[in-house]
Amino acid sequence: MPTPPTAPMPEQPHTPASQRGCVAYVMNAFPRLSETFIAHEIHQLERLGQPLQLFAVKREREAHVHAVVGAIRAPLHHLPEVSSLSGTALLPWLWRNLPAYGRDHAMLLRRRPLAWLATAATALGLAWAHRPRGGDGAADAGLLPRLRKVTIKEFLQAGHVAARVLATPEVGHLHGHFCHGVATITWFASRLSGLPFSFTAHAKDIYQADLNPGRLLERKLGAARFVATCTCANAAVLQQRHPRPDDVHTIYHGLDTDWFAPADRAAGEKPPLLLAVGRFVEKKGFDQLVAACALLRDQGLRFRCLIVGEDGPARAGIEAQIARLQLAGHVDLQGAVTQDQLREIYRGAHAFALPCQVMEDGDRDGFPNVLAEAMAMGVPVVSTRISGIPEMIDDGVHGLLVPPRDAPALAAALQRLLADPALHAGVALAARARICERFDSRRTTVALRDLFAAELARRQQLRADTGLPQPGQVRA
Repeated sequence: MPTPPTAPMPEQPHTPASQRGCVAYVMNAFPRLSETFIAHEIHQLERLGQPLQLFAVKREREAHVHAVVGAIRAPLHHLPEVSSLSGTALLPWLWRNLPAYGRDHAMLLRRRPLAWLATAATALGLAWAHRPRGGDGAADAGLLPRLRKVTIKEFLQAGHVAARVLATPEVGHLHGHFCHGVATITWFASRLSGLPFSFTAHAKDIYQADLNPGRLLERKLGAARFVATCTCANAAVLQQRHPRPDDVHTIYHGLDTDWFAPADRAAGEKPPLLLAVGRFVEKKGFDQLVAACALLRDQGLRFRCLIVGEDGPARAGIEAQIARLQLAGHVDLQGAVTQDQLREIYRGAHAFALPCQVMEDGDRDGFPNVLAEAMAMGVPVVSTRISGIPEMIDDGVHGLLVPPRDAPALAAALQRLLADPALHAGVALAARARICERFDSRRTTVALRDLFAAELARRQQLRADTGLPQPGQVRA
């Protein structure tokens, strides 16, 4: 397994912000409760002096917002909303949605006609190459050949991003989060605007083939100036598909280890709390945790299990499983909470369980941030040997690892933490130390900041060599 980079603690940036270029961040939605790591990354980049502009493809209408979002100063711009493509033919969809984007594309066609035509040709070629092969109920009644409609939508949205960054001379680089749709939009926007781009790849966006059909991911990898990803396991997969493997960088998601810090645990008569956090989807393995709780109950152990997370397609099945196994009073479910609320829940937890699993279509977690949060809080964790989890947890040292889809093994690991105070204390201390070493956002974000700084400096040098004004300057 590759050795993850250990970045030094950040120093104060030497170049005034007014003289550095700005990075445009392109995201699917922001702020999103389940993607706190992106908000922390943006906040830390700002603290390191990197100017940013934020683009969100769609509006997020979640009831809760994490406190870190309020500390972000970068301007946030939402792309014009588009209607759903599902069950809709392309021409009627374009008729409804093109007006919101027509002015941007008209400007690009006037200002960069060759780039616009070349990018449009690429988008049409990809839409044709990756067209649906079976009936999807959305054919265009013979007016257009069947195309992969989402590619046309991404080209339309990329035009808006490109027009905005061209109107903002300070922007010198584009960066997309996730390597499927957002990375495609960022790639198209890069070609339309002439600005370089990069992207961060995460988990299912790498492994689910339908998200990047054919060799679409390889094309984006080759076009990007660099690619970041959150685990060494992901990096190894991407390097095998990249024409320049050295341009793939492992940068762990960071968190604020001062804020996520152990707290004194008050002794009491309450049953020990087994905690799990995550959206109610099958890859989290909550069904295995519920089955393990039934085994612990049958052994006569005192405990209470709480699963906290956003609603998802697996929740109804988990509720039915709890009822079927008669675990009411042992296992409770709770909806999504803010990080402030979650930190208080961590403080009362005896152990944290997240038995992640790989789905048949390749969907999986990389290294779930909630594992890092629990470890930073000094809560011993039990998880599985998949993706990047073994990079952060040495079994028996920083936590306990069990095979996926193995409820008896999961129950046995939890039973060890319930019954062995010395093991519990040792794992808690080692877990906290590992997160401070590898997952502190003040360290991890430095590596990303340095990659941006190198690309921005390269662009400024090119502008200087060609006599073009630097960002923020006006030609005399």
